[in-house]
Amino acid sequence: MTTANPLAPPQDARTAPVIVGPWPTYDHFKDLPERERWVMYSGAKAHREMLEQAGFAMSESYDDFVSRVTRELNV
Repeated sequence: MTTANPLAPPQDARTAPVIVGPWPTYDHFKDLPERERWVMYSGAKAHREMLEQAGFAMSESYDDFVSRVTRELNV
């Protein structure tokens, strides 16, 4: 298994592998206490950032991602 060099610059968005989904859903966490839902939100953002730093481009824009996850988590 090859790991990405964390010091390498991100790939050019025109040539990076694009992740098109399906996206994980956070709906099933909406009944957790608010603090835990915010932890899930932070984790979702960190996971996306890790994928982007590894050179992946997301087909879902960041704004759409934030809107969807906050809606699904009701935060």
